[in-house]
Amino acid sequence: MSKKDEFDHEYLGFEHNLDDTDYGFILDKEGHLKGIWIPVDQEDKDVPEAIVRMLKEYWGVDPNEPECYGTIH
Repeated sequence: MSKKDEFDHEYLGFEHNLDDTDYGFILDKEGHLKGIWIPVDQEDKDVPEAIVRMLKEYWGVDPNEPECYGTIH
């Protein structure tokens, strides 16, 4: 059995793997941040501080700062 056969599974889209309150990160193959998945009912609220700390530490981004709005898809 090849490694590919060992891991074959049905593909589920990003939104199908997240619960209603989950956040997600979209990264390119080099690990650069391309986007943040924000729960629908949280779009007008600040991103939780634990997530902000991680985004600041790894990518230098504070999604709660107005100047970041629209720069991350």
